Amino acid sequence: MDDAPMVGLMGRVTGTVGPGLVGEVIVRVRGGAEHFLAYPADGTGRIERGAVVMVVEYLPPRTVYVEAMYAS
Repeated sequence: MDDAPMVGLMGRVTGTVGPGLVGEVIVRVRGGAEHFLAYPADGTGRIERGAVVMVVEYLPPRTVYVEAMYAS
């Protein structure tokens, strides 16, 4: 897996992201779409399935910290 820039990419939550949960997001990267384990960037927020998020931190190979793009 190459070092494609991940921070700033948008994705969609496929498994609820929140404190005490290991969420999941799908992000378009490297010419396709890939799933990543996801945690809330602020450590406290809950982001429901289907929400659009932005990657704010990437921990290779498959973990991202995200924040919601739109208020719910």
